[in-house]
Amino acid sequence: MRLLKSTFPILISLFFVIKTNAQTIDIDLLRNINGPPSSGDQFWKGVSKSDYIVVVGAPVTMLAVGLATNDKELKIRAIETGGALLLAQGSTMLLKNVVHRERPYLAHPELFYGKSNSTDSSFPSGHTSSAFAMATSMSMAFPKWYVIAPSFAYASAVGYSRMYLGVHYPSDVLGGALVGAGSAFLTFKLQRWLDKKGH
Repeated sequence: MRLLKSTFPILISLFFVIKTNAQTIDIDLLRNINGPPSSGDQFWKGVSKSDYIVVVGAPVTMLAVGLATNDKELKIRAIETGGALLLAQGSTMLLKNVVHRERPYLAHPELFYGKSNSTDSSFPSGHTSSAFAMATSMSMAFPKWYVIAPSFAYASAVGYSRMYLGVHYPSDVLGGALVGAGSAFLTFKLQRWLDKKGH
């Protein structure tokens, strides 16, 4: 008990030091990415806006092709990818409601340029979580370089766009990537477990 009393203040102090340093790194990184309005703004806005169209389009297209060709495996992969997206978005919304982190351009208007009007909670990035859920799910369903490389390149571009637009810190994007990839991995493992149980 005496040891706990003596170490507790040290642990609390350490937590605040780590938190402060992490926030400083977050701000420094974002300042290098965000920057004032420029000719590149429209491109990155386009990448950001394309996110939900691309990530929803992937499983819908897979399902449509699977139904048209009566490909059972492709239909399962489509449902798996759709499930990963739903889990990622559900987890993202839950975390946003728990963490309540203010968007960087709203929290630090003197440092960052808000190039999008997102105003809900900042952590984690929903665009990034859905993009990485899709990329991870597609990569596990079709483990070929020509699927993996463009999927993760696109997901990374979405994450970058959210920072460029000043609506997310790097840690928001990292959190979103972990939520998305984790959701896809869990969905993949669940499907394999169901397959084994069905045989």
